[in-house]
Amino acid sequence: MRYSVEIVRRQIQSLSGVGLLLGAVFFAAALTPSLIPRHYLTQGALAGGCFAIGYGAGVLWRWLWRYLELPQPSDRIRSVTNVGVSVLCLAVMVTFLWKATGWQNSIRAVMGMEAVESSRPFKVCAIAAITFLAILVVARLFKTVTGFLSTQIRRFIPRKIANAIGLLLAALLFWSITTNFLIRTAFRAVDTSFRELDALFEPERQQPTSPGKTGSAASLLTWNELGRTGRRFVASGPSADQIRALTGRPALEPIRVYVGLRNAATARERARLALAELKRQGGFQRSTLIIVTPTGTGWIDPSAMDSVEYLHDGDIASVAMQYSYLNSPLSLMFQPEYGKEAARALFAEIYGYWTTLPRNARPKLYLHGLSLGALNSERSSELFETIGDPIAGALWSGPPFESRIWRSITANRNEGSPAWLPQFRDGRFVRFMNQDGSTVPADAPWGPMRVVYLQYASDAIVLFAYRYAYQRPAWMQEPRGPDVSPELRWYPIVTMLQLAVDMPAANSTPMGYGHVYAPEHYVDAWIAVTDVRNWSPEAIAKLKTYLANRARREVDTGADNPYSDRGG
Repeated sequence: MRYSVEIVRRQIQSLSGVGLLLGAVFFAAALTPSLIPRHYLTQGALAGGCFAIGYGAGVLWRWLWRYLELPQPSDRIRSVTNVGVSVLCLAVMVTFLWKATGWQNSIRAVMGMEAVESSRPFKVCAIAAITFLAILVVARLFKTVTGFLSTQIRRFIPRKIANAIGLLLAALLFWSITTNFLIRTAFRAVDTSFRELDALFEPERQQPTSPGKTGSAASLLTWNELGRTGRRFVASGPSADQIRALTGRPALEPIRVYVGLRNAATARERARLALAELKRQGGFQRSTLIIVTPTGTGWIDPSAMDSVEYLHDGDIASVAMQYSYLNSPLSLMFQPEYGKEAARALFAEIYGYWTTLPRNARPKLYLHGLSLGALNSERSSELFETIGDPIAGALWSGPPFESRIWRSITANRNEGSPAWLPQFRDGRFVRFMNQDGSTVPADAPWGPMRVVYLQYASDAIVLFAYRYAYQRPAWMQEPRGPDVSPELRWYPIVTMLQLAVDMPAANSTPMGYGHVYAPEHYVDAWIAVTDVRNWSPEAIAKLKTYLANRARREVDTGADNPYSDRGG
């Protein structure tokens, strides 16, 4: 017992005073608001991780001090200093924990969410402590392994060179274990899980009986091979009767073609199937044709597709192709080329056939994608291959921060326009829209091709960047977006980590904020992109209200609804 107490005492004494101070500062900064309200579990893990980073910086400082052989304080001075530092750290942490509830409510207020009474400070501290201790154990294990390897190598070469080689070997060992065993094992398990989920057959979703539907007995695509998200996409959406009932005008049955991963072995084969099925259903006889790139799991946002089908009275066809079972973050991390390959294959097939049709007897061709779908849709076509016969335009919603075209346009926006809603030149080619529409007047002329980016200022998936570890984001400058907390501040390293944590939580916000795009905002975006003119302001307002109420009602129904795969 006495031996155990002595070990604990030595471990406590070995802690760095500077590390504790920096850790407390990082911990406190992690409690400040970012873009998305945080659950106490997320907040605790983030705060613990930030504390570990600050503490690590302090340890590095102590090592550098010793390496430079600078004077060392006595044990007594060190003990007194550590006590004083601990008291200061505790005061800082308690103060920021006390203010955390108000900060989180500042985010909830701009999103129209109900305020919380408490941010659960005790639970946050407990989770943060567990997180910090776990990281500390791994760090000290790494130090032990490094020391052991350096000692063995030191028998043959000078000490400093041996230390460097020992550090390198330990890093390679830990990296190999992490990537080749832990991550790969986890990836295989997750991939299998998502594949089995995609294969689940929903008895309540019946195979279409109409021969004009994808997956019907007359279809070239087998119903049970469309996958769960494909069957949901094909079976949902407005019918001609529903469109007619709302608009009071004649309407057609919208055409939805979807090819699942199981429908063919390769992306090119699936793209050919998509073209053949689209031709079979008469998709090229419609006035509007949209090539849709889904998210990682194959999900297509009903808010986007329902709105454009109503706006065009059902005289529209859409075609999509699944490229992964994984959700978007995992698909981007482990299968980054799959989405691009599939999007390129589908565009090449559809566009190639479309260009063979007479220009006055073919539909207007558009691209669409949400999130990872927007990123891969951007990659699906190249300017040089379409410049002679350009498509009509594109609507990309929630484009991830890695989107090359989006990033270039945002970086070269007009001077004075905010980074969260840029203006680019005269707005003839590309416009940005959010909850309040576009800053470019609606009657401003367009060029031959229309591109619209729909994005919210609270969407971390759009606005994240690694450089925010050392550089203040431009979108934090005044004026800020309407859905961003006025309490948000930039802190080196911490803000970048906060935004990284915000990304997976961006789909948990109310509709119309974060990464959850609302149908009423899609209506405005599609009107701009597809040049809708035969709707009165009153009719548009009626459509927005109907779609918004229906979408929120479906989300509230629970498990199996068209939005249940949101975040995929």
